[in-house]
Amino acid sequence: MRNISKRFFLSSGLSALATAACARAPDVSLRPEPRPAGGAGVSTSTAGAAAPKAASAEALIARAELGGRVGFAVADAKTGLLLESREARRGLPPASVTKAVTALYALGTLGAGHRFFTELVAMGPVSGGVLKGDLILKGGGDPTLDTDRMVKLAAELKAAGVREVQGRFYVDGTALPSLNEIDRDQPEHVGYNPAISGIALNFNRVHFEWKRAGGKWATTMDARSNSHRPSVRFAKMKIASRDMPVYTYAGKGEEDHWSVSAKALGKGGSRWLPVRHPEIYAGEVLRDLARAQGVTLPQPQKGTGRGGGRVLVRQQSVELSRMCRDFLFYSNNLMAEMVGLAATKARNGKVSTLKASAGEMSQWAGQQLGMKSSRFVDHSGLGDASEATAEDMALALVRARGVIEPLLKRFDMRDSKGNVMKNHPIGVHAKTGTLNFVSALAGYARAPDGTLMSFAIFAADESTRARIKRDDRESPRGARSWNRRAKGLQQGLIERWGALYGV
Repeated sequence: MRNISKRFFLSSGLSALATAACARAPDVSLRPEPRPAGGAGVSTSTAGAAAPKAASAEALIARAELGGRVGFAVADAKTGLLLESREARRGLPPASVTKAVTALYALGTLGAGHRFFTELVAMGPVSGGVLKGDLILKGGGDPTLDTDRMVKLAAELKAAGVREVQGRFYVDGTALPSLNEIDRDQPEHVGYNPAISGIALNFNRVHFEWKRAGGKWATTMDARSNSHRPSVRFAKMKIASRDMPVYTYAGKGEEDHWSVSAKALGKGGSRWLPVRHPEIYAGEVLRDLARAQGVTLPQPQKGTGRGGGRVLVRQQSVELSRMCRDFLFYSNNLMAEMVGLAATKARNGKVSTLKASAGEMSQWAGQQLGMKSSRFVDHSGLGDASEATAEDMALALVRARGVIEPLLKRFDMRDSKGNVMKNHPIGVHAKTGTLNFVSALAGYARAPDGTLMSFAIFAADESTRARIKRDDRESPRGARSWNRRAKGLQQGLIERWGALYGV
């Protein structure tokens, strides 16, 4: 992955498969449809060889009882020959499968070796341990900044000779647009939908913990890591005597004010809540950690300060190729959004909104991956207004196989009891995508004989999803069982393809 350059998509052999992969096949199987297992007779290929029995795609879909729409496409991953498809040109929500496109967009624009930075900038001289001017904590769009790295920043500030700041302490997040959330239709309290800024600490989440002691509640709000738990003051929690809603949020100035239902807390627990003021959050944590190093900082303020200055401390992130692998593996929304926004900024010199950035990615995907019928509204897939076609996605995976296949994690095949089958004859590496009543899977399946297929499966019951009230969207009734059936369908289709095209 380290050898992938910004020009990969223009100069590599990826385009060599364009002719085969771009050929638009009819929306039916290119090979004779086998009869369902137990049916009379066995279908034969055009060469006359007997094909193995396998349940038909329609039978598998009917058995899953998902309602809504199901679209899929499967292709030979080496030639781009479309083997089988169903409603493959219908746009459906791709959910987190979007992140695979974002990874390709970022790698193709920024390069696999690209790194993001975080800096401490002095706006004046340091004399006798005193910075006679302002200090700026400058975010460079690094989505992996965490509390442990903040500890190192504080230690490096001390090593640079600073013990006190005489001016102001600014936190600059202007490297990326300041957005209150990723998707406005999500519940306010879910940690996977935080604010976006050029600086992001702990994926812009704050840790809320509660314990019952002596008939009263003890609560904490902190930026914890495995070894540190700096408390924060900008995020406040109030225990409320009510049944519903479980959480409420109100932004007051540069503070996050939360309340939680006492009846929902039980005896104790914890969860990560989204941060809406990333600059103040990061500044408070650095100030607290610097104090532990004997360095006194003023209260943090959101701002850029004056131009110029001298960089005292500079931290770099891991390489982009590893970052992409991580946000695909953990399906981290904020990482995908920040990386996608950074790619758009590199292409255009500026970026204003998430939707505009996703539109730029859609255009790029149409040009470089052949995804001319797909449109994205974000880089993570959290918004359900994105539409991708299974054919676009399956053939894009053919084109980008050398880049994206090494980044995808293994998809576990399971037995009838839900247990992972370690020795399943079909090996699958793919990206999953899940929203309420939306399930997607796209990647590669290697059959027992070595045949490699690229595929995409999109399923969505959009009418049922549209009826869910906002407060119920974290875990609506019926969504979990629907998702379980959707995953069963995905495995059934993959096993069908392995039997048909891998022998």
